[in-house]
Amino acid sequence: MADSWDGSYDHGSPSDESYHFEKIHIEPIYDAFVCPLTKQVMRDPVTLESGQTFEREAIEKWFKECRESGRKLVCPLTLKELRSTELNPSIALRKTIEEWTARNEAAQIDIARRSLSLVSSEHDILHALKYVQYICQKSRYNKHGGFELIPMIVNMLKSSSRKVRCKALETLRMVAEEDADNKEVIAEGDTIRTIVKFLSHELSKEREEAVSLLYELSKSETLCEKIGAVNGAILILVGMSSSNSENILIVEKAEKTLDNLGKCENNVRQMAENGRLQPLLALLLEGSPETKLAMAAHLGELVLNNDEKVLVTRTLGSSLVHVMKSGNVQLREAALKALNQISSYETSARILIEVGVLPPLVKDLFTVGVNQLPMKLKEISATVLANVVSSSYDFDSIPVGPDHQTLVSEDIVHNLLHLISNTGPAIECKLLQVLVGLTSSSATVLNVVSAIKSSGATISLIQFIEAPQKDLRLASLKLLQNLSPHMGQELADALRGTAGQLGSLIQIISESNGITEEQAAAVSLLADLPERDLGLTRQLLDEGAFRLVVSKVVGIRQGETRGSRFVTPYLEGLVRVLARLTFVLADEPEAVALAREYNLAALFIDLLQTNGLDKVQMVSALALDNLSRESKRLTELPEFPKPGFCASIFPCFSKQPVVTGFCRLHHGICSLKESFCLVEGKAVGKLVACLDHTNEKVVEAALGAICSLLDDEVDVQQGVMILCEMEGVKQIIEVLLENRTETLRKQAVYAVERLLRTEDIAYEVSGDPNVSTALVDAFRHGDYRTRQIAERALKHVDKIPNFSGIFQNMG
Repeated sequence: MADSWDGSYDHGSPSDESYHFEKIHIEPIYDAFVCPLTKQVMRDPVTLESGQTFEREAIEKWFKECRESGRKLVCPLTLKELRSTELNPSIALRKTIEEWTARNEAAQIDIARRSLSLVSSEHDILHALKYVQYICQKSRYNKHGGFELIPMIVNMLKSSSRKVRCKALETLRMVAEEDADNKEVIAEGDTIRTIVKFLSHELSKEREEAVSLLYELSKSETLCEKIGAVNGAILILVGMSSSNSENILIVEKAEKTLDNLGKCENNVRQMAENGRLQPLLALLLEGSPETKLAMAAHLGELVLNNDEKVLVTRTLGSSLVHVMKSGNVQLREAALKALNQISSYETSARILIEVGVLPPLVKDLFTVGVNQLPMKLKEISATVLANVVSSSYDFDSIPVGPDHQTLVSEDIVHNLLHLISNTGPAIECKLLQVLVGLTSSSATVLNVVSAIKSSGATISLIQFIEAPQKDLRLASLKLLQNLSPHMGQELADALRGTAGQLGSLIQIISESNGITEEQAAAVSLLADLPERDLGLTRQLLDEGAFRLVVSKVVGIRQGETRGSRFVTPYLEGLVRVLARLTFVLADEPEAVALAREYNLAALFIDLLQTNGLDKVQMVSALALDNLSRESKRLTELPEFPKPGFCASIFPCFSKQPVVTGFCRLHHGICSLKESFCLVEGKAVGKLVACLDHTNEKVVEAALGAICSLLDDEVDVQQGVMILCEMEGVKQIIEVLLENRTETLRKQAVYAVERLLRTEDIAYEVSGDPNVSTALVDAFRHGDYRTRQIAERALKHVDKIPNFSGIFQNMG
């Protein structure tokens, strides 16, 4: 036993281990050391009047049992009655036993020291580690042996044996328990980093022992910062504490370890960066003024997800708003930065509105003089306000000024416009975004429009299109786009009359380094301007805008531009701009020439088939409608040779020339490219297919283009025949029966009346009571013109006598 552990040792339960280690002695054991009652070496020997010595705890138990059973108090060995129960400490014996025990433990620790080597067998290492655990359990308040062996135990963490590594972690935890000095020794060198690595090991037992050891070490405040300084330690612990796959013990120990680590502010910052915000929020609410300032500043630098933003807002929103009203500029700066972080999510922005963030923000922006905020803080205030306004709240009902003004009150908007024109680009951009938010809501846009008109700020806003800062240009474009439905003509006039702005818009659209949000906004603004403004269209022609737009549309259709999330709004805007040309064909020969040069009719027919892009399909159908209505005017009529002298006197001698290539609808020589004939372009079937579209606006546009085939300027009978051939009659009647919108009903009634002029169709339809009911409903409830047309349609199916004259004849 002097050189190694007892080879017969069995790896049993902890109680087995304790018994085994109790029996291991380097020096012989003397009978005087053993308590006759417990049969174990005594720790606190006491002597009775009989001269016999026992373990104090054992003999006290013996006396207690005698009294409880009513027996006489006798010596357990001699069985002689005792006159006194006085226990005399055997000081000399106790000292002898302690010296003997110390010599044995020292010898055993020496064996353990020799066994704690990576070259030792797994059996010997495990036995040595368990002996150290035994020493720790036996002498919880005197772990000198464990203290000496700590470096060797730490070295066992490098073992290739999982059992050894787990037992070493467990042993270190026991050595560290309730012993600050041992904790410090364990934490020396790179040990904590090694322990942290075990948190990511595959074996659950290793993770469990590692986190348990870290928890024990984290009870020392001096070690908390050292643990947190290990790269990834807090991140891993945060992940463990919120894991659904770890066992409950690991989760609980990770949670407790983080609670201990939270005593160090640096650790609190790390926890917040890794999604554990509660410690930081607690310090913000309950810490010292210096701590609150530091934590608020750190909060302003964090990148939070949406759930975290809501948590922070619910916890700190009111406090942050309160700090904004204080006179401490440093605190206000920290609060504003934190508000900037959390206000960018709509839910948290709404919470901030409810706790009163708007009045102090507006005050900070508008205050001038000695009490005004530094410009960098005004910029943050403007950013927070822009974030909050984008939440689509009812800002018309929230007072922000001393006279109960709201954000959309005329004087408040005037102040915003004044600031926009008299501050730096950064604040200008944020304030423009505020106006973008206010004009994005139908409830407040008209108030802003009215204030802009009364301030005469239209030209000033348009000038930002030429700003060198991209964000500033984008914000101005979005604002102008929101304003265009309500002041489109004013914007068009300003763009025409302002040097360079229209060209700048076209330049933005022409950029070829991918499709950006700015390009989409620019082309959308241009598309929103009044489509029948001939002066603007002519200027766009002069600037070469339409040629540019055609090239961009063709490029997108050919797949030259891919992958941008702004492709759809950009393409929609391009198609709407291009469709402007079709509204001025009758007044602008250059528009006709350009439409022919680029075969725009064919391009719009192609765009009509872009499934999934409803706006593109709708605008394309509308453009085809406009082009088709110009076909009759542009159709080339054939020139016949004049008849000869005989033929002029005797018609029987004349022979009509045979002309081929005639369009049966327009009775002339047509083509898709030159006269925009939908029949020659084989567009009718594609338009009919759109009548089954789920979007009513697409159906309206397609039916409008189909109606151009039934106008009085063309051969209506042939138009009906063409629709029959394309199976369009049934589709048009279906539109009438569905009665989806008032516009569709007007168009369908018009088309059906034209169709019913053909007797075969009228005869077939007259037997369908649903059609008659739909026409009667239009006759009763439509506007004046629709009722006129419905009356004529009912006459075609003999539902109203032909002599009836409820309405005057239509021209």
